[in-house]
Amino acid sequence: MDLRLKGRPALVTGASKGIGRAIATGLAQEGVNLVMIARTKDAIEQAADAIRREQGVKALAVQADVRDLDQVKAAAEAARAEFGTVHIVVNNAGSGIRRMDRQINWPDTDWVDDLNLKLIGMLGVVQSFLPLMPRDWTGRVINISGIAGVSAFIGALTHGLNNSAMNHSTSYLARDLAAEKITVNTVVPGLIATEWRHGWAENMGKQQGKSKEQFVDDICRAWGIVQGRWGSMEELSDLVTFLASDRAGYINGAQIAFDGGYAINPR
Repeated sequence: MDLRLKGRPALVTGASKGIGRAIATGLAQEGVNLVMIARTKDAIEQAADAIRREQGVKALAVQADVRDLDQVKAAAEAARAEFGTVHIVVNNAGSGIRRMDRQINWPDTDWVDDLNLKLIGMLGVVQSFLPLMPRDWTGRVINISGIAGVSAFIGALTHGLNNSAMNHSTSYLARDLAAEKITVNTVVPGLIATEWRHGWAENMGKQQGKSKEQFVDDICRAWGIVQGRWGSMEELSDLVTFLASDRAGYINGAQIAFDGGYAINPR
């Protein structure tokens, strides 16, 4: 299937590792040129360099914190100078759980900082990169949220707020940007085998006297993941790459569960 993506520029936030880097790699495999944003300069430059060498595409590394609108706007100007347009905007930037204490007792600065990184950061990225996007139905905004937006996990209150708000914002943005012939969709990942999750599963397994594999099997049963396994970052990247393509031109305002059946709630 020809996805007709070759040569189109894409922005991926949080692209130095994990899901963001996997999405950037998947897009690059289809010939997409990249603007890759992350907060850590060395990490984003190393990730971009690896993609350039391995995939033979252009990859512009930009150190930027999506909580800082001035930095995001500077990144958009760098993208304009390099590519002129950006067809695809993938909002992936986020963070792990800060700590496991009771979140209602956090200082409000911690709540606001988490929301700025995911939700407000996403809005700032869309605002900043919108002028670079074509108005011919090839423009794509793809938000990466998560199942904390549809579940209540201990220690994930701000994750839940961010992800549920991103899901709903997608509906509003899809309606708004349809007038400019740009689609907006959200992917809602479940348990994905990121680098962090591998470490988490190994540590939790040791605490419970289990192997990492046994722990993952048990958590899949406990969470009601009917597929019986966690998802790979490559599988998630494939979905995002399809949504970025012309083949997904009639998908708009969707919230697509990528969770191995978790969302059907068999628990």
